Amino acid sequence: MTATPSTAVRVPQPSVPDTTQLRRAFGSFATGVTVVTVGGQTPHGMTANSFTTVSLDPPLVLVCVARNAIMHEALLREGVFGVSVLGAGQEQVARHFASSRRPLGAEQFSGTTCQVGAQCGAPLIADAAAHLECELWRAYDGGDHTIFLGRLLSLDDGGDEDALVFLRGHFDRLGPADAGRSL
Repeated sequence: MTATPSTAVRVPQPSVPDTTQLRRAFGSFATGVTVVTVGGQTPHGMTANSFTTVSLDPPLVLVCVARNAIMHEALLREGVFGVSVLGAGQEQVARHFASSRRPLGAEQFSGTTCQVGAQCGAPLIADAAAHLECELWRAYDGGDHTIFLGRLLSLDDGGDEDALVFLRGHFDRLGPADAGRSL
């Protein structure tokens, strides 16, 4: 009888750094900046940089929302939402919708020029680099967040507006001239 080597695979145990170190590492990945909005009787907006495209067919996007955020329940309740991809000159808009001190409901949009999305009824931020209107397609557990997938209902690409980006805790801009630079 011959002995066979063990086929058991050793699964490494994760070593999770403290949240400060984790934020710093995650923040080293540049992201675009969006304001996700819902309409209805209690409109709400939230700055989100956890946003990305998922699929072209069907056209899908995702946004990650903390389970304890007001937007979490609002997205589930409304079932449709808007996404304004912020332009380079809209840092103050991003800061406003990220602030926990802003008023709630329709009042949080006062002082911000918006248009109402024809498909989703949510406020869309004027002069954004792009507007997307989506219906909630799926929701997945993502730890302390929920990963919401939205199916695209309409799109306005906004032209050649430079985009607002977030990197290492700071806002910056990225435009067509930056995209062609060699690394």
